[in-house]
Amino acid sequence: MADVTNTFTEPEPSALLLLLGQESDAFSERGVDCPGDLPAPSDPGLVERAWAAKKALGDRAFILGHHYQRDEVIQFADVTGDSFKLAQQAAARPDSEFIIFCGVHFMAESADILTTDDQSVVLPDMAAGCSMADMAAADQVQAAWQTLEAAGVADVTIPVTYMNSTAAIKAFTGEHGGTICTSSNADKSLAWAFEQGEKVLFLPDQHLGRNTAVLQRGLSLDDCVVFDPHKPGGGLSREQLREAKMILWRGHCSVHGRFTEESVDEIRAKVPNVNVLVHPECTHEVVLKADYVGSTEYIIQTLNAAEPGSAWAIGTELNLVRRLARQHPDKEIMFLDRTGCCSTMNRIDLPHLVWALESLAADRVVNQIVVDAETQKWARVALDRMLALPGVGVRPAD
Repeated sequence: MADVTNTFTEPEPSALLLLLGQESDAFSERGVDCPGDLPAPSDPGLVERAWAAKKALGDRAFILGHHYQRDEVIQFADVTGDSFKLAQQAAARPDSEFIIFCGVHFMAESADILTTDDQSVVLPDMAAGCSMADMAAADQVQAAWQTLEAAGVADVTIPVTYMNSTAAIKAFTGEHGGTICTSSNADKSLAWAFEQGEKVLFLPDQHLGRNTAVLQRGLSLDDCVVFDPHKPGGGLSREQLREAKMILWRGHCSVHGRFTEESVDEIRAKVPNVNVLVHPECTHEVVLKADYVGSTEYIIQTLNAAEPGSAWAIGTELNLVRRLARQHPDKEIMFLDRTGCCSTMNRIDLPHLVWALESLAADRVVNQIVVDAETQKWARVALDRMLALPGVGVRPAD
């Protein structure tokens, strides 16, 4: 069987120069510097230092690695997975004093919500953020709800919030009778929401909301409107709000939003038998052109089950695509875009991880993520509603 690993082509750096978190974006990152000195990235002993600190911590520490993290970090993870799976794994380890979350801020918040007060959730780099999550601020969502109240539709509107959101937005959702969803169970969450009310306010990713509503729930594009928090009244008339079934927040993923119809057309012209597999955070037009659409876990499972020799163009985060290409040398795996996407999802690097582990080993808790009690209360209500949906799962034990 031919080894086709060397056919993977690295994309060119994008104009934003944020490939793999090498530089910063003041508009999408929290920009918090770590106190203390970080090891130099060129330190040849970083890997050995990381293993030594991990060994010193033993069972006191549990390291979680999101699928989008760099391989240099993933090698130290005790568990890998998507954001909510990792938070659940943290909750299932109540004896671990430290939960080191190699992901982004909203993921660490979810872990803090689901773990005990005796555990500390640590984010090695506080600049690891999600631009999509930051597109829905608490004051903006409160103002939007007031707009819905003025239009007379708030009482029949159920908020459904994507997991990729801040704890404050999850809490708003819980307090207003709504639920959380993941990209895997968005359809179930929407089905539940429409049993509770006539409309859904979907936060913060418009594309996941639209794709799920139209392609899985059978709604039309005319049933969907986009609420822009930067415009008076969301840029919508009261009549539009009253007629809409899906009120989509004007948010998106900076990674998945970069894939275009042209990208799909170009890869099909270049590789006639290619299978195009994309994440539902991609635009509706790209999703319609794809052969397969699904969550990060779905993408991984699909590649695991794919026929040897098959060709795949993947529309999701570059680190994962690169890793899948290495794991499947018997398949031709390509990144869907020509250029690398800007990303803060994988900002955590080995120096930050070493710094965090060594600090914890010295009994210095750094970069602890703490969600206040009131926010935790209502965010957990929303999360529990999701976990109570048929086929979704059982909430981890307290």
